[in-house]
Amino acid sequence: MSLAHGRPYLAIPGPSVVPDVVLRAMHRASPNIYEGELVKMTAGIIPDLLRVARTQHHVAIYMGNGHAAWEAALSNVIAPDDLVLVPSTGRFCVGWGEMAEGLGANVELLDFGVKTPMDAEQIEARLRADKDHKIKAVLAVHVDTSTSIKNDIASVRAAIDAAGHPALLMADCIASLGCDRFEMDAWGVDVMVTASQKGLMVTPGLGFVFFNDKAAAVRDAMPRVSRYWNWVPRANPTQFFEYFGGTAPTHLLYGLRAALDLIHDEGMEAVWLRHEKLATAIWSACEAWGQNGSLTLNVADRAHRSHAVTALRLGAPHGKDLRRWTEHQAGLTLGIGLGMSEDGDPLGDGFFRIGHMGHVNAHMVLGGLATMQAGFDALDIPYGAGALDAAAKALA
Repeated sequence: MSLAHGRPYLAIPGPSVVPDVVLRAMHRASPNIYEGELVKMTAGIIPDLLRVARTQHHVAIYMGNGHAAWEAALSNVIAPDDLVLVPSTGRFCVGWGEMAEGLGANVELLDFGVKTPMDAEQIEARLRADKDHKIKAVLAVHVDTSTSIKNDIASVRAAIDAAGHPALLMADCIASLGCDRFEMDAWGVDVMVTASQKGLMVTPGLGFVFFNDKAAAVRDAMPRVSRYWNWVPRANPTQFFEYFGGTAPTHLLYGLRAALDLIHDEGMEAVWLRHEKLATAIWSACEAWGQNGSLTLNVADRAHRSHAVTALRLGAPHGKDLRRWTEHQAGLTLGIGLGMSEDGDPLGDGFFRIGHMGHVNAHMVLGGLATMQAGFDALDIPYGAGALDAAAKALA
């Protein structure tokens, strides 16, 4: 017998749960892409995107996923043979660096492992040593989805400034925007990338690149920029099609409009607080389970954990077994242990992740935690007592 019949709960760290109002907004006939409602609506989306990013500057929209946003951002400010510095705290930090290598850049990795955040002092020291200012940008991932480490982006800006270095600060907020506090202008970020399928609560398919005037000046000095990735016409279009380099992603825009309405009706501060409270409930449960079992949170210090995703180790093969039980027996899908492996577990079957981003509330989180505990019982995986009580008290 399976108890998975009914509405499933996708608790992976993206794509996140899409609100019904967003799905309804997308369920329509194709609109006119030359004039009328869509053109007017898109003009209103731009300032609301800037509000989410906490910036007064610019945004370019691309039809693509987060990897497309990585390449779009790099294509506008990094030329072949330029040097970029990549402080790494997980698979997605490495991945952005690999994207830069694919464009012909030289990449220097500062590896901080998969359990602790970036060390701003080490970043500053490396920049101070770059007397000729060969490093053109620092690629800093705010939240690495694979490890659930949250990095202090403001401290990276402080390191760049303390070193007196002109490098651009480029931030990946694909997992964090709309979940963890992010302040583009206040933190001195020059370029920020994100995508639609996580905190923005839309289906995959839209990538966004936010940039300030400093980054725009770097773009203007570039010897060549791909006509498609070029952010100038997208951020300052003279005709509607220039927003998207061609045909508009019509239905994704209708969904985005509905999602932005939800975010701003709730208020950014309230959105951040909700994610913080829900994350705290999950951590409280996991810490209690770990008191008498093998479950451990990947990031020991709560201050360095993301409010959007939690990475966990249960030990092989229990991580994989738990995921399969909760999905097929109870309708709860947990995330795989992406980019995590250890001796004796090359595929990372002992790891898993809980996504708690976007359209998530207290009963979803509490129900998910109770389902996980049922999975522990079903699979004879030992765990500590009091986890569900601890989670409930964290939310009470």
